[in-house]
Amino acid sequence: MRRLLAMTVALLLAASSAQAQVTVNVPQSDAPWLGFMNVFELPENGGGFVFPSGWGIADLVVNFDDANNKFTFSPNTIGDPNEFWYQNTTGMAPDPTNPGGPGQRGNKVMEANLFIEVADNSLSGTTVTFEGEILSNTYTDAHDGFIFIRDFAPDFSSFNETIIPVVPGPFSLSLATLAPADPMNPRKVQYGFQSVGENVWITDTAPFGNFMVATIPEPATLSLLGLGAVALLRRRR
Repeated sequence: MRRLLAMTVALLLAASSAQAQVTVNVPQSDAPWLGFMNVFELPENGGGFVFPSGWGIADLVVNFDDANNKFTFSPNTIGDPNEFWYQNTTGMAPDPTNPGGPGQRGNKVMEANLFIEVADNSLSGTTVTFEGEILSNTYTDAHDGFIFIRDFAPDFSSFNETIIPVVPGPFSLSLATLAPADPMNPRKVQYGFQSVGENVWITDTAPFGNFMVATIPEPATLSLLGLGAVALLRRRR
C-alpha cells in the first residue's frame, strides 16, 4: 500500500511539474492583431538598426479576406518619397531629396511583424504550439517570410523565440514559455508572422510577390454561425 501511494504521489508530482500544452491558430481580422516595425539600414550602408515603431496593420502591408478565410502579406511600401526611404536610382527624380516614385529603389530594410500578444499570463509557463497553413509563398529573393512565437520579459528587455521560414503547406511550431517571476507583472507572449526586405514603392510591389496564410474564424463567430443555422432549421420546421 505504501509503495502504491508513493508511486501515485510521484506520478501526480510529475504531472504537476509538466508544462500545460496550449495550441493557438491563425484568427481572422476581428482578432486583436498588432503591428510592429523594425527598420534597418541597407547592408551596403552597414545594416545598422535605425528605429522600432508600432505600425498599422494595413501599413505592414497585410490584407485580410475573411470571406475566403485568408490574408496576404506583401512587401512593405512607404508613401513618403523622402530620401530617407528611397533612392534616386533612375536618376529621373525632379527633387533628389524626395526621389520616391515608380522604379526607385527602397533605402531601408523593414522587418514587419504581425502578431497576437497575450499579456495576462495565460500562456506563460506553458508550451505554446502555433499551428496553421501557408497557402502560397511567391516572394522573390528580395524578401523573406517567417512564422514565430516569442516570450518577452515584462519590460521587453529580453525574449526567447522559435522562428521558422514561411513554406507552403501546414506548419506547427512550439515554444516552452517561462513562468512570470511576479504574477502581477506578466510576461508577454506573441505569435504571428514576419516579412523582411527592402521597402518598395506601392506601384512596384507585384513583381516581388507575397505570401498567403489561411485563417480560422474565432470560436465566438463559429458559435454565432451555429446559432444562426439552428434558427434557420427552426424556421424551416
